Formats: sequence, C-alpha cells, structure tokens
Amino acid sequence: MQPSKANLINSLILIVMPIWAYLTYESSNTDSTQSITALIPMFLGVILLFCTKGIKNQNKIIAHIAVILTLLALIGLFKPLTSAISDSRVLSIFRVSIMLIASIYSMITFVKSFIAARKNG
Repeated sequence: MQPSKANLINSLILIVMPIWAYLTYESSNTDSTQSITALIPMFLGVILLFCTKGIKNQNKIIAHIAVILTLLALIGLFKPLTSAISDSRVLSIFRVSIMLIASIYSMITFVKSFIAARKNG
C-alpha cells in the first residue's frame, strides 16, 4: 500500500474514533463529564489528513512530519489503552486498539517507503 493511502486511512480512523468516543461517553460518576483530551487523536488525525497530499507528491519534509505525528499518536494511545483495559471498557479497548493498529500499519508503510527510496536513490 502507498504511504499516502495508509496515512489517509490512519488519519480518518484517528478522526472518527475519538469523536465516537466523545459523543458516546458514559461515566460511572453522575457528575463526571468527558474531557477534551479525549479528542487529541482527532487533532493529530486532522493534521495527518492535511499531510496526505504532500506525502502523495513525495514531499520528504511532510512525510517526516507525518511520521513524527504518527509516532506521537502511537505513544499517546498506550495510556488510554491500559486505562480502558484496567476499567474493563470493551468498547474503549476496541476503539483505541483500532487506532493503534492503523497507526502501526501506517508507520510500517512509511518505514518501508523510506527504505525503498534509500535503495533507489
């Protein structure tokens, strides 16, 4: 798969899943509200979405920015995953796992692309 397509899929997942989580938030406390920090992956996804065209046009700077943002998403998603697992929130585990899998796949695609470009250039 092309890095631009992998980035597009990853960015869309990083946009949709946090919105879904934010809109369907159910707290165990009656006075608790959803934190805006739940939308951080969405903001990363929006930035990655804007990077897609640059990646498709083989802009190395934009591709490296996308890799850094994808890595930040990967690192940042481990805490919500461990929290969801410890609280036994199955739907949250599903959503965060999907975001992690998409980000890992995108990162692998980027690395393969960088290796191929190095060999060819």
